[in-house]
Amino acid sequence: MAMAQLRLVLLLVVMLAIWTSQEQLMARGEDHVTGYEVQKTKYGSGSLRQAQCPGACNNRCSQTQYRKPCMFFCQKCCRKCLCVPPGYYGNKQVCPCYNNWKTKRGGPKCP
Repeated sequence: MAMAQLRLVLLLVVMLAIWTSQEQLMARGEDHVTGYEVQKTKYGSGSLRQAQCPGACNNRCSQTQYRKPCMFFCQKCCRKCLCVPPGYYGNKQVCPCYNNWKTKRGGPKCP
């Protein structure tokens, strides 16, 4: 009987620890950047989850005539950086990883 109670208490402690760590991560992501109205979680490295990459890249590549290569490289960059800049073109400064990833020739890898 005492062993079963000990296991139950241990399970509850582990669940509480997991819940607390998730709350702390979420709270950190919601801090505002000093001097700006934009939240950290809106843009920047780590602002997306991998499941959100196709939607973000669909928006990013919606205005180009080279949709297939744009989608391919955008999703590749998003999976690595967990970030896609806002808009159809430019704005790469909000996502340094996405902006700084270069091809072998030194050109931008991410659209």
